[in-house]
Amino acid sequence: MFLVYVLASLAALAPFAIDTYLPAFHAMGADLHTSDLHIQQSLTVYLLPYALMTLWHGAISDAIGRITTIKWGLGIFVLASIGCASAPNIETLWFFRALQGASGGAGNTVARAMVRDLFEGAAAQRVMATVQMLFGIAPAIAPIIGGLLLGIHWQAIFIFLAIYAGVTLWASVTFLPETMPPEKRLKLSAKNVLSSYKAIFRDAEFAKLGITIGSCFSAFFIYVLASPVFLGKHLGLSPQQYGYLFVPTVCGMVLGSYLAKYAAGKYTAKTVLNIAFSWMFLIVLVNVAVCYFLPLNPVFNILPIALFNVGMALVMPIISLAALERHPKIRGTAASGQAFIQMLLSTVSAGLIVPLVWGSVMGLAIAMLVYLLIALMVISKSQLWISK
Repeated sequence: MFLVYVLASLAALAPFAIDTYLPAFHAMGADLHTSDLHIQQSLTVYLLPYALMTLWHGAISDAIGRITTIKWGLGIFVLASIGCASAPNIETLWFFRALQGASGGAGNTVARAMVRDLFEGAAAQRVMATVQMLFGIAPAIAPIIGGLLLGIHWQAIFIFLAIYAGVTLWASVTFLPETMPPEKRLKLSAKNVLSSYKAIFRDAEFAKLGITIGSCFSAFFIYVLASPVFLGKHLGLSPQQYGYLFVPTVCGMVLGSYLAKYAAGKYTAKTVLNIAFSWMFLIVLVNVAVCYFLPLNPVFNILPIALFNVGMALVMPIISLAALERHPKIRGTAASGQAFIQMLLSTVSAGLIVPLVWGSVMGLAIAMLVYLLIALMVISKSQLWISK
């Protein structure tokens, strides 16, 4: 069981790097003599290289092994985090945030591939539910940790990220087995990588499953990205009160993941998907109604987000494993493709969607509804949904 939590910790590194410093935006802007907008752009600076390098992390792990990829990725991440903590200006911060993004995706990509390397069937679904739970919980608890560390200094947030990555690196090297032995490795070349991605992205079913995962996650993630405005401006909460959003959303994730583990092997994928998507659709409609008819209130405006996460955490393991199963011989590359789609949608959310909709709670609610409708439209055309 400890091995499962090491894999989950690897998956959680990237969202920790995105969200732990959200409460520190204003303090960082003041210290670095720049605007909040420039600090917010450091999210995009992180996410873009993360998404691009995600395309390579899986292929690299198929070529040099899972553990070696973790060593390089997390080692560079530790150094980049120290660089962020010591940044004297916004340009230096952007540089090291980009380096964090380029290296941080190795953990999440390799963790997904190793779950399928090590486990089969219902056991794989239960393990993936745990990994996805921590991947979803990390964006929720990270700002709470960041708010506490902000009481010391914003630089303490990046030192925390360096320590987290260092400990996870040690645990991975010490406890995880190498699941890509030399005789199974593929030659790393641009030609081989392009050939693998042609096979993956020409697979319409894989694309549908990846877009569904990314859209469901983005429906929740827009609230995380918008939390400085959503919580601070609209709901009047301080950085130390970010737990008002993130504790309930964590509870929703935990409940959904527990239900996913309970359902594994007992109910068909189609049954679980039908129940979960019906639940999420009901909740996003309730969220829109709350924003339209009721006054701003932390309970009214946060509860629907937490309830939505129950359904999201329930479907994520099923869809993720179904996508990885499409390409068993290049599972690392397939995990990269899946993570790339998810992070590409997150990058679009951070750079384009959130700044457009965070001006009101109704804007955020409509964005959540649109993301879920995209997910429903795409998954309903998939073999996973259609098959009995």
